Amino acid sequence: MATAHLTLIGKPGCHLCDDARDLVGSVVAKLEGVAAAPTITFEERSILDDAELHERYLEDIPVLLINGKVHNYWRIDPVRLRSALLEVS
Repeated sequence: MATAHLTLIGKPGCHLCDDARDLVGSVVAKLEGVAAAPTITFEERSILDDAELHERYLEDIPVLLINGKVHNYWRIDPVRLRSALLEVS
């Protein structure tokens, strides 16, 4: 079975990051039990804890990575995320 590892890069106190976290959680929850969906893991990383992430993404947070590749900056489209996750499998 395919695996999709989601990484949300942001920082504490970022309202767009909070919105992105909620949206990702909602999309992932709706894919539970869908036969074509990959196994999904999720982690959050803060630009305040990693100098490389800070330098690379300071102006772009939140950033969502799927299997290490940038999927989206700033605002996440739930339809696009769902499609991208289903394409992983």
